[in-house]
Amino acid sequence: MPNNSHQQCSISGIEDYPLGCTVSDKNTLFRLFSPKAHFVEVVIFEQYEDEEGLSFVMEKNHEGVWSCLIQDVFPDHWYAYKIQGPVHDHFFLSTDEFIADPRSRHVTTRNHYLQYPKTRICNPTEFDWEDDTFVVPEDPRDLIIYETHIKDLVAHSSAKTKVNGIYNDFREAEVGGVSHLKRLGVNAVEFLPLQKFAYFEPPFNETVPNGIKNVWNPYSINYWGYMTSFHFAPETVYASDATLELNKVNGSTVTAEHELKELVKALHKENITVLMDVVYNHASHYDLNPLKYTAKDHYFSLDDSGNFTNDSWTGNDIDTTARYSRELIVESIKYWMKEYHIDGFRFDLAGIIDWETVDLIREEAHKINPNVLLIAEPWGKEYKPDGFSDHGWSSWNDRFRNTIKGYNPKEDKGLIFGNTGHNTRFGLENLIRGTLRSGENGLFHHSGHSVNYLESHDGYTLGDYIRIALDPEKADKVFEDVSHIADLNTQEESIAKLAALVLFVSQGITMMHAGQEWARSKIIRDPKNIDSQKGKIDRDTYNKDDRTNWLNFNEIQINQSLFNYYKGLIKLRLNAPAFRRSNPEDIHFKVYNDPLHITFSIDGKSSGDMYNYFVSLNASLEQDYEIILPEGYWEIVADDQHSGIKTLKSVKTKYNVPASSGIILRKLRVSKA
Repeated sequence: MPNNSHQQCSISGIEDYPLGCTVSDKNTLFRLFSPKAHFVEVVIFEQYEDEEGLSFVMEKNHEGVWSCLIQDVFPDHWYAYKIQGPVHDHFFLSTDEFIADPRSRHVTTRNHYLQYPKTRICNPTEFDWEDDTFVVPEDPRDLIIYETHIKDLVAHSSAKTKVNGIYNDFREAEVGGVSHLKRLGVNAVEFLPLQKFAYFEPPFNETVPNGIKNVWNPYSINYWGYMTSFHFAPETVYASDATLELNKVNGSTVTAEHELKELVKALHKENITVLMDVVYNHASHYDLNPLKYTAKDHYFSLDDSGNFTNDSWTGNDIDTTARYSRELIVESIKYWMKEYHIDGFRFDLAGIIDWETVDLIREEAHKINPNVLLIAEPWGKEYKPDGFSDHGWSSWNDRFRNTIKGYNPKEDKGLIFGNTGHNTRFGLENLIRGTLRSGENGLFHHSGHSVNYLESHDGYTLGDYIRIALDPEKADKVFEDVSHIADLNTQEESIAKLAALVLFVSQGITMMHAGQEWARSKIIRDPKNIDSQKGKIDRDTYNKDDRTNWLNFNEIQINQSLFNYYKGLIKLRLNAPAFRRSNPEDIHFKVYNDPLHITFSIDGKSSGDMYNYFVSLNASLEQDYEIILPEGYWEIVADDQHSGIKTLKSVKTKYNVPASSGIILRKLRVSKA
């Protein structure tokens, strides 16, 4: 392709077209918002590696949108923008580098902290969804969500994959991926970010040309993906043609799009809801992020000196009230629903998102799927889970997490360690009812707005939290052999089972994190010997693409009893509507002298359950308690050792509940006749 620099192109009649690249049979239209820019040209390349290409000068309208209509088409080509603007304006970022389109549907990048992204012009391709549609229940409380990084479930050899790319491996693995979700019995998976992100960070302890020196991350990668670069494009490092070799190119083909769709379709065939973690509160911070280099002062919240505000604690905050920020967020959500059949979203640090945008997301998403699940991580700048409930969203319930588990394993232990903290008996009861606004310390109008969890990707695993809470010296101990810490002792296992029992008998949406079911430990493995903390328990593994994060399924046998316990509770909850959809007035608490002894009955009628239930949770570390049962014979379906839908044994009148354990009993509401 010759380099015909600075060609002019027509822009008449294109004001109603969206931002980004629009291709018709004979024309290609480019539109970019960059109000402070003085000059913008779009450059079209035959190959990603090309440094020169066809260059077309764009024209700017009164709203700051640059446009260019070319009477030609460029299938399987790449393009990027050259942008010139005020050099000494702190509210505008200047660069001589090419900038990819913020609305890119596919991005090709180099394995470098700057990424050097270019947008690929892709011909629309048909994908055979085989009549696939959304798989999400009308009542979100019917979900048991399994939160995981997509690679964690397939990267270890124990997952038994064909090593055919992460998207494909998740679908095809014999032990990990979809197979593990099925074996465990969960009905929803929540993936950490799959939108194109900045995997590589600047080299450790080196000052890069823009003056940044990475002194915080010896791994120089961002494994979890919470540094989104392009909100419409899938991550290409998970495709079968990907590589992580430095300076190599990823995303030259559209393989990632096809393979991600195949994965969603495969999960839907197993009736598994697909949720995606999305980041609209901040953008990637060290690469050539297009939002920064096109309209920094529009897309981001800045102080009076033009510096990024940092209420997200990640380097910058997106201003969601700005017109094109809001449009990008809403259109992105719609795109992932329509193009990839995503069933719902978890919004990272959603406290930064303004209410008008929150409402618009819900309104537009519901037009596509009325049952779409919208979950907020309801902090970041503001803590407002009650506000999200007002606006019809669900939220992560950290009040449940912090009360049951605690906030810090050394200094702030929760109920399962024999501590009620500042909670009264009524506050504890309300957590089990769904943390309802009508009760003490309540947050939500409806239990369907409460996502109950004890472990997520952030912080210690629940297993490690328990280990440290019972033996604080483990927090700083170096473990040469992971098996030495992985194997739970008797007390650790009892508390882990009690924690699971509390989680699965509480009203709301249930979420667990990958490996929670066998109390997996995150020991820093550091195969490159670059981490001074190697061998210690890690609570922040965002930068470790290694066995620190990858699940070793062989470890299940170490804590097989706990794994089976989780499987049983999952099956029981999915077969017992009373634990998911009971009205608060159907749950009746019994009064015992010890606030650590929580006992209640559930009338199954309103939820359509064929059973009534009696539950006793004994959080005392030392004291057994005898419970007095209502009249009749009761079937035990969960005790301190086993759980499931089959009757373990029948009892009458009373039962002894050991310390650090619980019991679930049931009785038919009507005669079997």
